[in-house]
Amino acid sequence: MVTDVLFAGLYSSTGASFQILRLLDDRKIKPIISTTLLFEYEDVLKREQTILELSHKQVDIILDNICALSKFQEIYFLWRPYLKDPKDDHVLEVAVAAKTEIIVTHNLKDFKGVEKFGIKAITPGNYLEAIK
Repeated sequence: MVTDVLFAGLYSSTGASFQILRLLDDRKIKPIISTTLLFEYEDVLKREQTILELSHKQVDIILDNICALSKFQEIYFLWRPYLKDPKDDHVLEVAVAAKTEIIVTHNLKDFKGVEKFGIKAITPGNYLEAIK
């Protein structure tokens, strides 16, 4: 789960991103995280906590829950630079290390080329359709 999906799910309870967070909470999906991805989650959520109407403590609780509900993946090989936005390379690295087939993101254009690794970038809505 890319940070934009987490943010969108916390920002609005009407979209596919929120439904993905519900599936996570219901333990119907198990996202893969890395230390770098967790730090990115923390940075974005704490920077945008006013927009999200969350306190610092609430953000910490959300992050703790994500850690508890996700699979942690260590990264042993870096694929940098590869993606259009170098800030997204760490997402590709965790996906490759975990041998996952899907990256769920709103920013498909930033993940062009991941197909070379046997990975498909899809939107949250398309992901929900795929797992029905």
